[in-house]
Amino acid sequence: MQESWNGYVNDDDRALLKVIKFASPTSAGADCIDPDCTWVEQWVHRAGPRKQIYFEPQYVKAGIVTCGGLCPGLNDVIRQIVLTLEKYGVKNIVGIQHGFRGFFENHLGEVLLNRHVVQNINLAGGSFLGVSRGGANISDIVDSIQARRLDMLFVLGGNGTHAGANLIHEECRKRKLKVSIVGVPKTIDNDILLMDKTFGFDTAVEAAQRAINSAYIEAHSAFHGIGLVKLMGRSSGFITMHASLSSGQVDICLIPEVPFTLDGPNGVLRHLEHLIETKGFALICVAEGAGQEHLQQSNATDASGNTVLSDIGVHLQQKMKSHFKEIGIHSDVKYIDPTYMVRAVRANASDAILCTVLGQNAVRHLSPSLAFCHTNPSISCCLSHWFLMETCRFMVPLLGSVASQPAYATRTMSTCRYQKSSSPQG
Repeated sequence: MQESWNGYVNDDDRALLKVIKFASPTSAGADCIDPDCTWVEQWVHRAGPRKQIYFEPQYVKAGIVTCGGLCPGLNDVIRQIVLTLEKYGVKNIVGIQHGFRGFFENHLGEVLLNRHVVQNINLAGGSFLGVSRGGANISDIVDSIQARRLDMLFVLGGNGTHAGANLIHEECRKRKLKVSIVGVPKTIDNDILLMDKTFGFDTAVEAAQRAINSAYIEAHSAFHGIGLVKLMGRSSGFITMHASLSSGQVDICLIPEVPFTLDGPNGVLRHLEHLIETKGFALICVAEGAGQEHLQQSNATDASGNTVLSDIGVHLQQKMKSHFKEIGIHSDVKYIDPTYMVRAVRANASDAILCTVLGQNAVRHLSPSLAFCHTNPSISCCLSHWFLMETCRFMVPLLGSVASQPAYATRTMSTCRYQKSSSPQG
C-alpha cells in the first residue's frame, strides 16, 4: 500500500534552538543561567507551508516595502515573495517605493508586481523598489494602508525599519484592522542572536576580498608598506573577521567586540613595528565600529536613529603615519575604504538561496493560528531548521539588526475571511 506524502507543517511543530547541554560555565561558548548550568529547553514554531491558510487569496492585496540601507539579496527576497504569493493565488501585489516615504509622498505611486515584472530583478544589486531612511509618521502610514486596502504588508529592513513596523503593528491593533505586517529583517553584519546567518553577509564578505587583496598588493609591493582596510560593522565585526580569515593575508583584525590599545608595549602600533621589522610589511583590517573609545564621540544620529560613528579608519591612518615618523622608521600607509561597495552588489549563490527560502516562508506562515498574534514572530534559520521566533518589544530579533523589533503579524479584533482550502506544497 502506497503511503501518501504530506508536505505541510503542523502548527504545533517546534524546533529546539540549542542542542548543547553545557556541563560547566567554564566550557567554551557556555551560556548558563546559573552556576550549575541548568538545562533549559527553548522551543520555537517551525516555519513552512500550512495545510490551511487564513486569507482567501483572490481577495487579498499585498504590499512590499524595502527600507533603510541596501543589502545584497533584497531583490531576491522581493522576487520570491511575489512568486510565492502568486503560487497561492494572490494576484493583486504592489510595491511601495522608497521605503515608508512611499506611503505619504504623493509623487511616489504603487508599483504593480507580478511574475513578469520581477522575473529578472535578482540579477541586479540594490532594491527594485528603492530605499530610504526615516520619514515614518505611523498614523499617516496606517491611514495609507487603510486607503490602499492592503491585507498584507511585507517589510524588509533593519533596526529603524522594524521599530517602525512594530509601531505600525500596534496602530493596526488599536484600529482593529485585518492587516498582517510581515517582517523580513535584513543585515549584512550577521549579528543576530540564535541565527545561523543573515542574508547579504556571504556576499559582503566575498566583496570585501577585493579590497583586502588590493591592500595586500599595495603593502607587499611598497618599502615598509602598511595596508589598512575599513569594512562595515557598527556593533559587530563578523564581516571584518570572516573577510580577514578567508583572505589569509591579514595581520591585525580589529572588531568592536574586542577592545584594543594603540600605544604601549601591547598596543597595535608596537605590533606594527614588529611586523615591519620581521616581514617588511603589514596588513590591517578594521570594522567601522571598532575602537570608538579612542575617538571623539558624537551625539549625532542618522535618519534611522543610529549613532553617527567617528572614522576609525582615518584615525588609524594618521596615528600610524605620525608614530613611525616619530620613531624614525619609514612607512608607506595605504588606506582603502570600500564601505558601500560591499553591499551595492548582486547577491552571490549562497545568499540567493537563503533569500529564496526567506521569501517563501514569509508568505507561508499565514495560517489561521499564526496570521494574527499578540507577539511579532520573524522568519529565521538555526541549525538548518527554519522557524518563526516570537519576540517581545525591545528584544533582539532573530533576523534583522540588533535591537530591532520585527513585526510579523498584527492581531485582529474583528471578523475575518477564512479559507479552508489547502495551501500549495513545496
